[in-house]
Amino acid sequence: MPKEPEPRVDVDLSIRVFGLDAEGHPFSQKAQARNVSQHGAKLAGLDKQLKPGDVVGVQYGEQKARCKVIWVVDAGEVQKIEAGVKMVEGQPCPWQKEIATTVPPEGTARNVPAKPKEDKRKFPRQRVPFPLEIRDPQGVGAPMKTRAADINGRGCYVETMLPLPTGKILSITLWLGSKKVTTPAIVRTCDGGVGMGIEFTGLDLATQERLQQEVDTMAAESKPKNVKGAF
Repeated sequence: MPKEPEPRVDVDLSIRVFGLDAEGHPFSQKAQARNVSQHGAKLAGLDKQLKPGDVVGVQYGEQKARCKVIWVVDAGEVQKIEAGVKMVEGQPCPWQKEIATTVPPEGTARNVPAKPKEDKRKFPRQRVPFPLEIRDPQGVGAPMKTRAADINGRGCYVETMLPLPTGKILSITLWLGSKKVTTPAIVRTCDGGVGMGIEFTGLDLATQERLQQEVDTMAAESKPKNVKGAF
């Protein structure tokens, strides 16, 4: 039995797209997301040329996600450049609310958002601004104080316009309560103009679990709570 295509919704959402263009120059611009789905969208109104395989950042309201470019076409002066993008695995859907609340035309079946793929990582990623320091293990230069965009017990993603190259060895310092923890790490993914994925290579299992507990707690506390008696 053929697999049903993922439900798509025709919208015109104002978004921000950022990253590196096809020539390797950083950019950040307003654009539109159209024909969106749980795992992708068609972007329109782009001024900068992209190429398939690029990873760009997409922001709708306060929600951000990293997306891989699948196809690119020049749609002319009005629509400018259009691109089809797919969410990087594990990234949240920025327009989830629009998909969930869209009512299809009368006489058609209601679009039901596709069930997200099961996250097979040992620890789930949490989108919390976890503070940490990044430094060269040889002590070259000043440490970079930043916050992870998402993190789990084994690694994190840091948004930056100038990510370090894949394979770069780092020293990461973070705090678990009042305990300072320093671990060697390595850059696993480098998305120009967007950020970098970092794996913590020196944490034992107990420390990984303690870190995961910390970020899970932060994520739970950041979720809005229902107020009893509200109308």
